[in-house]
Amino acid sequence: MNRSAAAPIAGLDDIAALLRALPAADAGSAAAARAHQSRLTKPPGALGRLEELAEWLAAWQGRPAPRLERVAIFVFAGNHGVTRRGVSAFPAEVTAQMVANFAAGGAAINQLANCVGAELRVVPLELDRPTADFTTAPAMEEAECAAAFRAGYERLDAPFDLVAVGEMGIGNTTAAAAVTAALLGGPAIHFTGPGTGLDGEGVRRKAAVVEAALRFHAAALDDPLEVLRRLGGREIAAMAGAITAARHRRVPVLLDGYVCCAAAAVLRNANPDSLAHCRAGHRSAEPAHRLLLEHLGLTPLLDLGMRLGEGSGAAVAIAILRAAVACHNGMATFDSAGVSGGEPRTATTPGEEGP
Repeated sequence: MNRSAAAPIAGLDDIAALLRALPAADAGSAAAARAHQSRLTKPPGALGRLEELAEWLAAWQGRPAPRLERVAIFVFAGNHGVTRRGVSAFPAEVTAQMVANFAAGGAAINQLANCVGAELRVVPLELDRPTADFTTAPAMEEAECAAAFRAGYERLDAPFDLVAVGEMGIGNTTAAAAVTAALLGGPAIHFTGPGTGLDGEGVRRKAAVVEAALRFHAAALDDPLEVLRRLGGREIAAMAGAITAARHRRVPVLLDGYVCCAAAAVLRNANPDSLAHCRAGHRSAEPAHRLLLEHLGLTPLLDLGMRLGEGSGAAVAIAILRAAVACHNGMATFDSAGVSGGEPRTATTPGEEGP
């Protein structure tokens, strides 16, 4: 489905309409996958979350035997006008320099994508035109926000089995902190961390900038899409678009770290059901990511102390999903192996996150 070809995404109302019309998982495929798990040569629930993950993949792929033949990692890159407030340890030009590094194959995400058998797609978004400084104006005009969302939505142009979503953008943990504070409520300092390596004084300065933005936009923050437009960035809007497109195409999604989950939180606040096709790849070392994951109701697959961005945590988690699929599809059943004890059983450790 290419929804944008039928009805262009030109404004926030179009995005809201997409979020009201979300397809459900295939319950039949989920049930068939669950029944298959019960016949495999293992005690019920012995593979823990691997069993839930195989069922989740089956439900969203619409087949009892899920596969991971075409996997993509999307990295969206954007620049932020708020960086002139001294909120990052690195200058804004690093965004474009890192995009060039991705293209040359020299970044961590290049190595991880190769390692887990994933296609890497990097999408720079007007890097020569940063968003506005959101302490004095909305980060994006409505048309700009819709265009960035559409850029993410339209990138899912193939029948992927799984996508992972990540970002690159100097200053984007400041935008993520502002978005998260607006959506969850509470003092800016609760949601502001070191990002690329700020010291304590730098974090306090960054929190003060976020607090100023929250005060400036206070009258408009009841609408999550206005939060995205006013406090987000182009890469954050594009990630929201890609996650939404995946839902409309019934493609399961692995979310990356704090910035990616801030984009997901916009969708969740607009429609609480909007992230059923998503799992959290990891918990990053950015302190507020834990609070954000709790808000989203997602238990991360990994917690490795990573804080790089680039989709790197989600990329590592692809290996976990490959393990789940390998066991689900490759193990013998009690009957086929001639092993006793294969009567119908009910798993005792279902995942807390349904299909």
